[in-house]
Amino acid sequence: MSKEMLINELAKHTGVTIHTLRYYENLGLIQGSVDESVTSNNYKKYDEEVVERVEFIKVGKEAGFTLAEIKKMLDKCFSGSFTMEEQLQYVDNKIAEMDAKIRNLQQAKVRLLELRKDIEEGIC
Repeated sequence: MSKEMLINELAKHTGVTIHTLRYYENLGLIQGSVDESVTSNNYKKYDEEVVERVEFIKVGKEAGFTLAEIKKMLDKCFSGSFTMEEQLQYVDNKIAEMDAKIRNLQQAKVRLLELRKDIEEGIC
């Protein structure tokens, strides 16, 4: 049986704030369970699968995926229906997207450097 924890313990364990964890839960990225036999509070408990999902979210965000993209990947991964080919395609698409952003940023930098030179020469 996996260890269950309250949201404050989950936050400490994953390094993600309680506010962010609640946001993830509202988006359907993670889900806690409620003990129906306890009626005095509505505390949710989180298990090791939730920890894995939070870690997946952290890695996905660091890699540049949006939360919507991460949700799709999580749903597929944890249902066991995310084939290797699909995973590779997802990552390849993100790499292509980042390459395009890098090109755009490089072009913007060139324009800024040209503007800077114009300012120094008194043209602007």
